[in-house]
Amino acid sequence: MAIGDFLLRRLREAGVTHAFGVAGDYNLEFLQQIEDSRTLSWVGTCNELNASYAADGYARLHGLGALVVTNGVGALSAINGIAGAYSEHVPVICVCGSVPLRSVRRKLLMHHTLAQDGYDDFFRAYAQVTTAQARLTPQNAVAEIDRIIQTAWLQKLPVYLELPSDIAYLETGVPTEPLMLDEPASDTERLESCRDAIAERLTSARSPAILIDLDADRFGVADQIKELAHKLRMPIAAINTSKAVIDDTHPNYLGLYIGEASAPEVRLAVEHSDCLLAIGYRRIDLTSGCFTDAIPASAIYADAYSVDIGDDNYQAVTLKDVLRAVTDSVPLMTDKAMPARTAIGTTTIAASSGGTLTQAAYWAEIQNFVREGDVIIAEDGTSEAGTWALTLPPNCTFICQAIWGSIGYSLGSLLGTLTAAPDRRHLLFIGDGSFQLTAQELSTILRHDHKPIVFLINNGGYTVEKTILGKMSSYNEIAHWAYAELPRVFRPDTTAKSFVVKTTGELREALKTAHDSMIFIEAIMDPYDTPPFLVPTGHGMAETDYGPRGPQHRGNLQI
Repeated sequence: MAIGDFLLRRLREAGVTHAFGVAGDYNLEFLQQIEDSRTLSWVGTCNELNASYAADGYARLHGLGALVVTNGVGALSAINGIAGAYSEHVPVICVCGSVPLRSVRRKLLMHHTLAQDGYDDFFRAYAQVTTAQARLTPQNAVAEIDRIIQTAWLQKLPVYLELPSDIAYLETGVPTEPLMLDEPASDTERLESCRDAIAERLTSARSPAILIDLDADRFGVADQIKELAHKLRMPIAAINTSKAVIDDTHPNYLGLYIGEASAPEVRLAVEHSDCLLAIGYRRIDLTSGCFTDAIPASAIYADAYSVDIGDDNYQAVTLKDVLRAVTDSVPLMTDKAMPARTAIGTTTIAASSGGTLTQAAYWAEIQNFVREGDVIIAEDGTSEAGTWALTLPPNCTFICQAIWGSIGYSLGSLLGTLTAAPDRRHLLFIGDGSFQLTAQELSTILRHDHKPIVFLINNGGYTVEKTILGKMSSYNEIAHWAYAELPRVFRPDTTAKSFVVKTTGELREALKTAHDSMIFIEAIMDPYDTPPFLVPTGHGMAETDYGPRGPQHRGNLQI
């Protein structure tokens, strides 16, 4: 089988149905194989950065994503998105069409390179932001393709694969068996010992609780967490990376834990737990309330393939096996009361239809608009802070980039989520500043006749940055665009419906529009109006970033 065709076959066997990217001469032969074989559907994007965001969004819903770039210029354009996938634990397979193998062997200087000896520059760059890398040759192609795909799937991290342009059509012997993606079995003794240790601590605790980070979603253990919490009547809290992994309406779910920014009952449940089971927890400034969290020293840390309980570390166990074993071994408790929680996102705003649109009124209307099963993509900053406070109906998927925080991510990611789940309703929440970074990908979404609902907040610049520093500074200002007109600019024959809303009444009317095409709602708001979470977060970031001598202490430099 031709090496390129085998790679396509393996991607398809791993569940990948689409590949995102940009054509370049070093990958054209592979793109031709994609077109000829119809093994995958090609989604060409406006640039490689947006393609990497799309592959990330696709993988979050589909389990595994694929990106195709060309050597050097394409690979470096995409590396920011791949770094984000690494930070956020998203398995994306980056296939880079690279210089011919004969050029590597003969040390020929080629275009799209640094024009000096050696062809490992970009390979080394990707080694910093991927969990595995390989350069294919006719001799190693079969083994390396399988290793790379399996590693991405097992670790839930991106990988990098160089496909030299002159070997894609060369044939090699390939196995007839399909690629099997299975987790390794847990060591029996380690699993049993770990199970017993966790079960004993949970059942003897007075106030056990569960705290989840994003790996609860990536490794597919949300249902097991809910089952365990139900049996032991334990509250569940989530880091802001993991909103909607446990339904906001689930009886055991308390809310988001963001250190001092958390609701009182969430802080009490987490910080005063005498047996906190932390799933995949990572202590990062933006997910810990700028390090104002207080995780109990006695917490149990359960990761994908290991567990820490005090001084004991358990290797060779999988998160799924551990949770299953613990859940099966603990008794069902029926006489334990769950802590009460504050209702989030249910406040009714008393605003007249003609009232100027505020952040409070805006998010109150959105709260009434979201429905079961929605895919919600929230841009870093104002949009993300607003959506954190929403109480989402069951079976929603919430996507943000809370750790990497690359502005513009959400629009590219939207293309990926739409491709992965075209039958679901997709809501994008984005700000004007972020939108300007990746706006051209709206044209790809229109080109493929997708029908998202785009909510764009036009508040005249980088409001999230103004909460940190530069409230009235020129570096936080942006060019004024007619955002709502862009769907027609990008596709003159579009049926997309665009609205510019300045009042609560105008927003309500726009939300009544029949959803039979893209809906684009540009909301005009005051540049200094923010959701409740944003200001304390911005001020906390300034203190963490700049210290006591920083300029944030001068008057009127922050919202």
